[in-house]
Amino acid sequence: MDRTIEDFVRGLRLDAYLVGGAVRDEQLGLDSKDADFVVPGVDYAGLRAALAPHGRVDDLEVAGRQVGARLYPRDRELRKLAPAGIEFAPPRAERSTGPSRHDFEIVADPALSIEDDMARRDFTVNAMARRLETGELVDPFGGADDLNRGVLRTVRPNSFAEDPLRLVRGLRLVSQLGLEPDDATLRQMREEAASVALVSGERVGGGLRSDGMGELSKLLLGRHPAKALRFARDTGVLTALLPEFEATIGFDQRSERQHLTLDEHIFAVVQAAADGDASLAVRLGALFHDVGKPAANGKHAERGANLAAGALARLRYPNSLRTRVTRLVRAHAFPLDHVDELFARRFLREHGDELALDLVLHKDADLRGKQVPKEELEAVARLRSLLEQQGEQPHRIEDLAVDGADLISIGYEEGPLLGAALDSLLDAVVEDPALNTRDGLLERARRLRQ
Repeated sequence: MDRTIEDFVRGLRLDAYLVGGAVRDEQLGLDSKDADFVVPGVDYAGLRAALAPHGRVDDLEVAGRQVGARLYPRDRELRKLAPAGIEFAPPRAERSTGPSRHDFEIVADPALSIEDDMARRDFTVNAMARRLETGELVDPFGGADDLNRGVLRTVRPNSFAEDPLRLVRGLRLVSQLGLEPDDATLRQMREEAASVALVSGERVGGGLRSDGMGELSKLLLGRHPAKALRFARDTGVLTALLPEFEATIGFDQRSERQHLTLDEHIFAVVQAAADGDASLAVRLGALFHDVGKPAANGKHAERGANLAAGALARLRYPNSLRTRVTRLVRAHAFPLDHVDELFARRFLREHGDELALDLVLHKDADLRGKQVPKEELEAVARLRSLLEQQGEQPHRIEDLAVDGADLISIGYEEGPLLGAALDSLLDAVVEDPALNTRDGLLERARRLRQ
């Protein structure tokens, strides 16, 4: 937590407590972008009155209930440090509404203690608070000790029943922090795994801001995604969330190159993509690249792309990211024979700059999840280098020395024939960049019309 934000909140004289991920990250010596505070003894009206002079104040709602306020500071430096706003809320607690374990509601009540608020949290490592006024750490459930021991533990046995998204959030913490669920938490995950299918897609995948940053994405962007995915598989969370993976579990690929079962190969590729600091698109591509292999009849990439498209749509991923990932999965099985300058230009021509780089990064990760000779890894590295070099050569329509207006000036008309002519000219230029001259291309275009 940036000290500028702390100093500002301390100056409000609200006796606020920093809570949640920011405190956890402090204990680990990590920077945190979270700016969430709990303020005992002050109701919503009092919070709003204290915050209003300092910027825009929006209601903070959970499940349709007003539980606090979010401040968007007027101060430019603060706004830059907390672009998503600073969250303030009275303590909240769980209250029973019936006989079932699912019959409860979360209510905000300024009369509650900070310990009461910690008791409703998901995991012990997230159930810590630091009082700004004194620096005191409030840790009623031993979260700091669990962090030191690398343990993920729920605060209560019904934590996942209260909110099934916590199943994926817990796995995200496994990936990000390398934690391991204790036996009781694993048992609870198995018992509640099926309920993850009830969680809205945007909370898991597409993100509440439609930025693609739901809990699954955060899991994949962590340092240990393979570890988290194995726990997801072993508890049933993976197939409840992504039934597309059912057939991959234990699937024998019957290949010397493919020494792992299909699910383990996929996990290894995702981990290799993470180790290579690949983008979210590449990591999602790694997750889905081989799901189409069972029952594919030799066309696993196309089948996998269709399965990926369905899963990503169901999880409400943004259209642009969904398209990028499905294109990657569809094209990922390209050969590495005769990698040279011409191969690189053709590759750029076929896929475009962004997808071409995604494919190479994915291919490197894919090979690292197999038993392959070092020459194949060298070929991938060579292709990546060549893509950077040949990216300066013409490989897009806009790179041509002529355009549609030039062809119209020599007799072409708007329509399919004009587009086909430009494509033909580009094909020729990709084969030999020296052909990319205005006069030469116009002459070639004239011959195409004959």
